Amino acid sequence: MECFNNPPREQWAALCRRPSSENPVVRERVEKILRRVREQGDTALRELSLEIDGRPLEAIEVSGDEIREAQARVSGEVRQAVADAERNIRAFHEAQRPREICVETAPGVCCWQRPVPIGKVGLYIPGGTAPLFSTVLMLAVPARIAGCGEVVLCTPTGRDGKVNPEVLYTAAYCGVQRIFKLGGAQAIAAMAYGTQSVPKVDKIFGPGNQYVTTAKQLLSAGTVAIDMPAGPSEVMVVADAQTPPAFAAADLLSQAEHGADSQVILVCDSEESARAIEAEVKRQTAFLPRSEFALKALGNSRCVIFDNEQQLIAFANTYAPEHLILATRDPWRIADRITAAGSVFVGAWTPESAGDYASGTNHTLPTCGWARSFSGVNLDSFYRKMTLQELTPDGLRGLSETIITMAEAEGLQAHANAVRIRLIHE
Repeated sequence: MECFNNPPREQWAALCRRPSSENPVVRERVEKILRRVREQGDTALRELSLEIDGRPLEAIEVSGDEIREAQARVSGEVRQAVADAERNIRAFHEAQRPREICVETAPGVCCWQRPVPIGKVGLYIPGGTAPLFSTVLMLAVPARIAGCGEVVLCTPTGRDGKVNPEVLYTAAYCGVQRIFKLGGAQAIAAMAYGTQSVPKVDKIFGPGNQYVTTAKQLLSAGTVAIDMPAGPSEVMVVADAQTPPAFAAADLLSQAEHGADSQVILVCDSEESARAIEAEVKRQTAFLPRSEFALKALGNSRCVIFDNEQQLIAFANTYAPEHLILATRDPWRIADRITAAGSVFVGAWTPESAGDYASGTNHTLPTCGWARSFSGVNLDSFYRKMTLQELTPDGLRGLSETIITMAEAEGLQAHANAVRIRLIHE
C-alpha cells in the first residue's frame, strides 16, 4: 500500500479517487442488452444465457421442487446462522417503522404525510465467485416488514445451471414469492421492463458487478427506481497505537477479498502503526483462499498518516467511505464528528463483518463517495411518502389572499381562479 504522510488538502481529491468505473465498452454492451430484453423479452434472456454463460436457460423461474431440493442441501449450522441473523436484522428494521403524521398548518387546513409501501420490488443477489445469501436477508427482510405487495428475486446460476442452495433457502425463509435464474444486466432489464416470465417492478435493490451497476444507473434515468448509485466495495480503517495490527489488517482484507476493484484505505496517526498493520496485511494475505482478489484490490489502496486528529476526521468525511471502522483508543470521540459514511463500526471489537452479516444494520450501502448524499438501504427505502391535505371553507378563505397573490405573481391565472371560483360559490 502506498503511504502518504500528512498530505496537504490539495492532494486529498487524488487520494480519495476510486478505481475508475467508467467503461465505455461496458456501457455499450449493457445498452445493447437492455434494448434486446426490452424488445424481445424471454427470448432475449434465453439467447443471452447462451451467449454470455454458454449454457441454455431451460426454465427462467425457480420451481418449488428446486427450492425444496436446495433446502435439503443447506446445513443445520447455516440454517441456524440465517435464523439468528434474520432475528437481529428484523429487530433493527422493525424499529424504523415510519408513522403517519398530521399537522393543522393553519385553522381549517390539515396536511398529512402517509408512508405507503412500494408495490413491487425486485431484489438482485450476486452469484459468481461469492453468492451473497446474506444480501437476501438485507433486502427481503425490510421488504417484508414494509409490506411490499410483490417481491421478486433474480440471481445467476452456477456452472451446473442451479442457483446457490443457501440463496434459495434464505429467500424462501424470508418469504420471497418468486425467484428467477437470471444474472447480470439482463436480470436488471427483465425486472425493469418486465418480460413474459418476469414481472415489471417499481424499484430494484441490490449490488452487482460493473454490468449490473451500469444497467441500474441507465435504467434509473427514466424506467425504474433503484436503491442507490453504488460501485465496488470499500472500507476505511482508522487506527492508532492502541489498535491491534492483526484486527486492522483483517478488516482491510475483509473488503479487499471482495474483488480486484475493491478499495481499502488505512488511516493512522503514526508511521509505526502503519508499518505494523501493513506487515500484518502481508502475513494474513498469504493464507487467504481469495488472496488473488485481495492482492489486486490492495493495488487500488493506500495508507494515509495524520498526526492531527482534526485533519484525520476531515479526511474521513471527505472520502465518505462505504464502511468506516474506528479502531482507536477513544473511537466515539471520532464517531461523533463523522458526517459522511455508509456505516460506522465503533471500536476495535466491531469488525465490518458484523454489519455484513448479523449485527442488524443493513450492509447495502452507498459507495464511491455517495455517502455524502445517500443513505444505505433501510426500511424507508421500501416506502414512498404520500401527502394529503384537506381544507374547510374557512381554511381556504384564510389562505386565499396568499394563494392568489403568489399565483398571479407567477403568471398562473388559472391557479388563482381555482381559489376565486370557490369563494364566489361559497
